Amino acid sequence: MEPILLRYERAGHCPTLDEYRADGGFEALATALAGMSPDAVQQAVIDSGLRGRGGAGFPTGRKWSFVPRNLPGPRYLICNADEMEPGTYKDRVLLEQNPWPLIEGMALACYALGVGHAFIFIRRGYERAAANLRRVMAEARRAGFLGENILGSGFNLELDVHQSAGRYICGEETALINALEGVRANPRAKPPFPAVKGLWGQPTVVNNVETLANIPAIIARGPAWWKALAATPEAAGSKLFCVSGHVANPECFELPLGITLGEIIDGPCGGMRPGSGFKACIPGGASTPFLTADHWGVAMDFDPVAKAGSRLGTGGIIVFDQNTCMVGVTLNLIRFFARESCGWCTPCREGLPFVRHILEKIENGSGNAGDVDILREHVHYLNYAFCALAPGAMGPLEGLLRLFEDEVREHITKGKCPFTRL
Repeated sequence: MEPILLRYERAGHCPTLDEYRADGGFEALATALAGMSPDAVQQAVIDSGLRGRGGAGFPTGRKWSFVPRNLPGPRYLICNADEMEPGTYKDRVLLEQNPWPLIEGMALACYALGVGHAFIFIRRGYERAAANLRRVMAEARRAGFLGENILGSGFNLELDVHQSAGRYICGEETALINALEGVRANPRAKPPFPAVKGLWGQPTVVNNVETLANIPAIIARGPAWWKALAATPEAAGSKLFCVSGHVANPECFELPLGITLGEIIDGPCGGMRPGSGFKACIPGGASTPFLTADHWGVAMDFDPVAKAGSRLGTGGIIVFDQNTCMVGVTLNLIRFFARESCGWCTPCREGLPFVRHILEKIENGSGNAGDVDILREHVHYLNYAFCALAPGAMGPLEGLLRLFEDEVREHITKGKCPFTRL
């Protein structure tokens, strides 16, 4: 398929407003403001089948529909660009190569939702992306695409960039809202959900960078056209897949949603590295269970990946070859999650360090057979945490015990790792 979001692939180059407009940029916003009601924009997003690209995969138009229209006071839109999931870097690539669709997509979303002030919440380390955003926002404002009375329509929109102090927990939308308010980034109890009571107690929608960046194409070319970009009738649209690990060509690719795992690795990734054979992968970022060679033909779409026992998540694919120690991989991920816990609830605060301790015992050769049962119990117990961080951290551990239990027990029996490297 012809790239839509990643159509500018010159290293170190961020397109100007003139370049973006030459490719049809802001035509969708002009069309919407001139002849579409906010409800019509929202319905187009619903009809497109667009699902959130930040990990959960919730239908975007349906999420918007939860915002009450009759509550007094302002409403807010927050773009979550606090991309800290290991193995996921698609939003950084997009914002460094082409931040314009995000700006236009946010304007369309704000028009549909009745929002007059929106925020881009971006992680501290994304300096180039943040600089790009500030530059293109200034250009857009000078050209009349942001600010007051946009394109003479009477629609006003203020847009701000907020650089996060940086914690993985800010990927949880209510923790992000707390951080944006300037308080400790703990998740909030739900209900009430942010759509009803979010930023400063007002109705708020939080969407991912890639999600919002797809909206201009949906409005400009129609939801049916965008939906048909997918590789299967059950899927909808395109997807950014960021691939890392033991492949010949690790990169971020814009591909039809529903393309198979094998087609991604054998196609744009150029197969495995010389001398490497495929053993497993994480399909959707660090919080998703492993897939193996048995899943080579699985369509990379939300429901098929779920049926295979994992999650599509962010589309961050980490590939491991035959020499990879899966216990070591899982330990590495659990160390990350244990470090990034906000400490708000006991299952996460106490459970993750304990799981890390058990895995370290096994990896260091001092594990015992009972450790497997202890780990399996924690896969169950940590699903009762306050937010999705601990259950997500259990994703790779659950996959390890389901798909590689023999390897775990071999570690324990031999008292050492049977592999040479991660």
